[in-house]
Amino acid sequence: MSNLTQNILKKHSKLERNASLLLVCSLLAVLVGGIVEIVPLFYLENTIEEVDGVRPYTPLELAGRNIYVREGCYVCHSQMIRPFRDEVERYGPYSLAAESMYDHPFQWGSKRTGPDLARVGARYSNEWHVQHLINPQEVVPESIMPKYGFLARADLRFDNPEAHLIANRRVAVPYTDEMLENAQADLVAQADPDADWSGLEERYPKAVLGDFDGDPSRLTEMDALVAYLQMLGTLVDFSTYEPELNER
Repeated sequence: MSNLTQNILKKHSKLERNASLLLVCSLLAVLVGGIVEIVPLFYLENTIEEVDGVRPYTPLELAGRNIYVREGCYVCHSQMIRPFRDEVERYGPYSLAAESMYDHPFQWGSKRTGPDLARVGARYSNEWHVQHLINPQEVVPESIMPKYGFLARADLRFDNPEAHLIANRRVAVPYTDEMLENAQADLVAQADPDADWSGLEERYPKAVLGDFDGDPSRLTEMDALVAYLQMLGTLVDFSTYEPELNER
């Protein structure tokens, strides 16, 4: 061992044995690290790159997201594809921060008992999702996912969807007055195959429309959850998207 290394170890030994000195040095290290990470953010107008296509959830998608959270789906499924080759090849383009900018809270997850769902939208039919939720093992024999057939029997409660949108607008989700005024009508219309969707499509581009649970006579929790799943990962057109870094 060199003399330099021995001297460093002796000095470090003194630091470890002196609680007050160790505390001061630890606080100093945290302070310097915090300044280096936080101060640059004050010089940025926006820490999230704006991406074309990203929009707030429709009232029905928002209701479905609440059910997703309520049933703990995030415990076994993540919604964040990391920029690694194996993940991109399996799940699709890596996740963008902008895709979660209207999530409160975000659904990135920390464990994958089941596959990532960030790009599950439009990958399967409505019928597949319904059958998978009713009896997962019938669709994926090795699945350990519990059954959620009760969602198809539970009517969706939507006493005041406008208030739900207002609550989200208070945390910077850009719902317009027009969206608030039409919240209840849009919620019902999205799952009604006979509805006039012109206004809904204008307010929420790329919204998936039509009956979701196979029973157009009722609006169920299954309708809401499948509507939410079917929009995940569908808003950004990755065939035309270029990262902001490449444009500079």
